[in-house]
Amino acid sequence: MEDIAEPRTVATMRPRSFPLPAASAARSMTPSPSGVVAYVSMEIGIDPAFPTYSGGLGILAGDTVRSAADLGVSAVAITLAHRDGYFRQTLDAEGRQSEEPDPWRPEDHLERLETVVTIELGGRLVRIGAFRYDVRGVTGAVVPIYFLDTDHPDNDDDDRTLTGRLYAGDDFHRLKQEVVLGVGGVALLDALGVEVRCWHMNEGHAALLALALLRTHTGPRGVAAATEEDFAKVRERCVFTTHTPVPAGHDRFVRDLAVSIIGPKSYDALATAGGTAEGGALDMTRIALASSRYVNGVSARHGEVSREMFPDRRIDAITNGVHAATWIAPPMAAVLDRHVEGWRRDAAHLRTVVRVPAEEIADAHTASKRILLDEVERVSGLAIDPASLVLGFARRATPYKRADMLVSDLERLRAIAGKHGPLAVVYAGKAHPADGGGKELIRRIHAASAELGAEVPVVYLPNYRFELAAKLVAGVDVWVNTPRPPLEASGTSGMKAALNGVPSLSTLDGWWIEGHVEGVTGWSVDGDGEDEAAQAASLYDKLERSILPAFRDRAAWAEIQRSSIALNGSWFNTQRMVEQYIANAWLPRISL
Repeated sequence: MEDIAEPRTVATMRPRSFPLPAASAARSMTPSPSGVVAYVSMEIGIDPAFPTYSGGLGILAGDTVRSAADLGVSAVAITLAHRDGYFRQTLDAEGRQSEEPDPWRPEDHLERLETVVTIELGGRLVRIGAFRYDVRGVTGAVVPIYFLDTDHPDNDDDDRTLTGRLYAGDDFHRLKQEVVLGVGGVALLDALGVEVRCWHMNEGHAALLALALLRTHTGPRGVAAATEEDFAKVRERCVFTTHTPVPAGHDRFVRDLAVSIIGPKSYDALATAGGTAEGGALDMTRIALASSRYVNGVSARHGEVSREMFPDRRIDAITNGVHAATWIAPPMAAVLDRHVEGWRRDAAHLRTVVRVPAEEIADAHTASKRILLDEVERVSGLAIDPASLVLGFARRATPYKRADMLVSDLERLRAIAGKHGPLAVVYAGKAHPADGGGKELIRRIHAASAELGAEVPVVYLPNYRFELAAKLVAGVDVWVNTPRPPLEASGTSGMKAALNGVPSLSTLDGWWIEGHVEGVTGWSVDGDGEDEAAQAASLYDKLERSILPAFRDRAAWAEIQRSSIALNGSWFNTQRMVEQYIANAWLPRISL
């Protein structure tokens, strides 16, 4: 057989080509109708019923698709079906995490396509089906998402599970997943007759789509005969967004494993293009960098870090955003509907929130806070005093995010609460099953909660996901984030909070460097990132001397809430982000 992943056969039963939406009449900044943007991501979180995401990357992808539909962009998205989800988290009384599958049936929610494509993978033919889900924007334009699925009766039993659980299995399984995503995605759109103008790789998991495009350009000559002109044709069609600020976070697969799955000719072609790292490991980020005419990090600071990591590449920055209409809670949305015409269509209108009576903003947040506190009591049995300043910390539990900084000095925390009034902390977040350090963080927070007791209620809510996130970002009073700089590429949870009038208390990293205005949109945690004790002291100082006094002054706090929406909500949204992708990445045909 030939090397991997060449779509040697395309079995198409009653082939159909789905029409793609024309650009919205309300927007002119859309890619040419001669082709679509294909947005390819290992995870896309688009509906609470679909557990096809692990956290920020997937939720960002879903928000990107929503805004593309709102703007009338001619686009499609590709991901995997992940029938077993990511995982369902349970926590015992001491905070020990256990995991179990979080299955769903795409057949019950999505349209199954009759199109099946076949690729060669590790010496076997693998059949890939797909489901379609239409995301409809505010003007009626549609962006379809195709969920690839290898659970086909003619596949080997092991291959049927390739699109099972997200980020599960060893490197052998993971590399096969990435082949299905990248090469299978290209094969599917080709079979459907969808003409793609620009392929957008959302993180390196999608990088092997470049191999499929290279096969297209080399044709019968084969990838072993690829020339610089062939590589240039691939680069002309691809853009890449990197989300990872440390070398260890990039997917790499040792040479022998890569050759066994993709074949020696494909491996050599990717190596020739610059897609390998030390020791000959296949490096997905380097493949994507070598295959793209445009590359960006996801915040200004992350762009700088990425250029330091890859000094031979030109890397731009487009700061992430969130989808305003999805993440603004109903009580706040009702206020905006009364006062800010067109905010659902154009999030930049949120700037005019400065004219909305601050008292109405404060009342809307109070309603969202009540919803959250009711949920906390339902899940945990803990009744938090509504008069408390409620701090929220919810994200993936992993050591560099330093979730326990907030409870690192319990005596100081008790003293602050005793002097300035009731204080409570609501935590949530999953640790990856293999992340022992992240699991230990959760246990330490549970231990701190037990020691603090009723003096400072601390609760850790299990199974953090879409629905809980929506209540948390809207209902807490302050959003806390304490990553070790510069390891936070961007972060989007604080952006969701800002849309709901919730200021942040955060180390200056990722998006917060751009969104922080001291005492106006929130507060910085100061100090050297390597000196955790100094940063913890700064966090407690800000909490005691700035945040709690402002919180006890309702009028002053309402101004901060309003400023968070007007200054940060109006900019850190995916409408602005997608418009920047259109202008800087999807439309231009020249390389940076």
